Amino acid sequence: MTRPHTPLLDRVIGPSDLRAFDDAELATLADEVRAEVIDAVSVTGGHLGSSLGVVELTVAIHAVFNAPHDKLIWDVGHQCYPHKILTERRSRIRTLRQKGGLSGFTKRSESEFDPFGAAHSSTSISAALGFATARDLGMETGDAIAVIGDGAASAGMAFEALNNAGAEGRRLIVILNDNEMSIAPPVGALSKYMSGINTGPTPFPKLGEEEVDTDDPDALRAYAQRARTLVTAQPAKGTLFEELGFSYLGPIDGHDMDQLLAALRNVKTRADGPVLIHCCTVKGKGYEPAEASADCYHGVAKFDVPTGEQKKSKPNAPSYTSVFGKTLVAEAGRDPKIVGITAAMPSGTGIDHLMKAFPDRAFDVGIAEQHAVTFAAGLAAAGMRPFCAIYSSFLQRAYDQIVHDVALQNLPVRFAMDRAGLVGADGATHAGAFDIGYLSHLPNFTVMAAADEAELVHMVATAVDFDEGPIAFRYPRGAGVGVELPEYGVPLEIGKGRVVREGSDVALLSLGAHLSECLIAAETLQTRGVSATVADARFAKPFDKALIRQLLRHHEALICVEQGACGGFGAHVLEWLARDGAFDRGAKVRTMTLPDRFIDQATPDEMYEDAGLTAEDITGTVLETLGVVDGRFGLAT
Repeated sequence: MTRPHTPLLDRVIGPSDLRAFDDAELATLADEVRAEVIDAVSVTGGHLGSSLGVVELTVAIHAVFNAPHDKLIWDVGHQCYPHKILTERRSRIRTLRQKGGLSGFTKRSESEFDPFGAAHSSTSISAALGFATARDLGMETGDAIAVIGDGAASAGMAFEALNNAGAEGRRLIVILNDNEMSIAPPVGALSKYMSGINTGPTPFPKLGEEEVDTDDPDALRAYAQRARTLVTAQPAKGTLFEELGFSYLGPIDGHDMDQLLAALRNVKTRADGPVLIHCCTVKGKGYEPAEASADCYHGVAKFDVPTGEQKKSKPNAPSYTSVFGKTLVAEAGRDPKIVGITAAMPSGTGIDHLMKAFPDRAFDVGIAEQHAVTFAAGLAAAGMRPFCAIYSSFLQRAYDQIVHDVALQNLPVRFAMDRAGLVGADGATHAGAFDIGYLSHLPNFTVMAAADEAELVHMVATAVDFDEGPIAFRYPRGAGVGVELPEYGVPLEIGKGRVVREGSDVALLSLGAHLSECLIAAETLQTRGVSATVADARFAKPFDKALIRQLLRHHEALICVEQGACGGFGAHVLEWLARDGAFDRGAKVRTMTLPDRFIDQATPDEMYEDAGLTAEDITGTVLETLGVVDGRFGLAT
């Protein structure tokens, strides 16, 4: 009687278990890990294509190196699902990106196998050099291995780290995961260089150039040609990485376990300085729907494994991103000075609409937010009207450029800040929590927040019309609230808010997309005998002082509500009221913001509940402030 086959993956609890497998078994294990990733992400959604592209690489690294003593640092973290499966988290892999579940990125507090947290790009080499230096200074840590994609490697921080690491000369292993694809196709001179690099003799034995087993003959021939071009070259020439002080090994086929193991074992035993292993992979490898998709299933919703069909709910309203993109195209059709800039996120920011309509006026600068901002500043200084479209959390990466190159020079750069507020499954690393605070205290800045998609249309028109200095507008992720969109945007009066519901007892002053929650709270308050005015501030800076005075004059209390961190709009209002003497006159004001802590992944509704910013929370704050008991006001103040 034949015993049933036990999957190799069932024998793996942690990475040390991989060292009991021979090379052929490791290749089989990789197939099982790939199947596990596909099955898990079909249930949770997430970053599928990136993870499928590094399955063999992940297995090989953990088979050769000794984590967690050796520090494996993933750049960005989009590709970390196979790593999580192999590092004692397989039983929880179907909780990815869910409330109370595994993070979609590496996270120090989650596992000792995640020595450094990730989610924003181009940090891995810097962090790995930190570990390597600490090791050489006597700390109990082993090898430091950074895995960075070709898209992330184009960012300035990665070059700063390569430059420093090459000069330091410490033993450090950098693996370049070259799939010619980040989220969007890579752009720039480095990408072209990587596709045509010529390498001279490597200090390690050359690896075989066997053709990759694939069902696509054209892809096979293309890969073989590229590999030959990369491996055979003029001996006098060194690669860019060698010029920076690294030993260069590659390119190797990142899906060939024999090549991977040979290269990693070679480096582990022989490297005495910084080494870069150039590993060529295919994003979405091994899952046909992903490989055939334009974005290689970079980020997916739940999906059907046999067909790859994603189970996306159909929203009742267009997304804020699409509203911005289409509105910008309409405005650009009337104004030839309008240009758009994105940092490797054309579809994520809506700039892809402008790329299709006006390709010579839309620029993808790659993962380079600092450059994007100063590039936009240069365009503005030359008389253009640049729209720099960057996620709120990513714009943080360019803060000095915002201060020095834009605000200080009072240049009219337009900042379109997508994903403002809490964003859901990506969690704390992607929360747009801080932009109100980090922009509204800068001299010369005008800062707006859209309450709905119609307001976004008007704010784009406002930004087009505003040449007096930098102007920013923020809007959330996902679908709008379902309001009717205007045919054209109408520029708003700078610094003027609006009243959307009249009441008499309390005033709710909302900045941004929490206006709908304030309106729900007002309805609930009405049932408790409290009449609420609801106003939309529209502007965080300059805010409508006349409106605030009016609200305080005619209501017992003012509640400021925003989808940003403490120290933002409400704090500025409080500071101004204090200077204005309002509290000496008995003004009663409360602010409702995100709490002073990071909030882990969940649905946006669950995250705002955690933050204490639901309509119910707003209602409770009003009742407590007014001292309302059983529908009656308490002691007068």
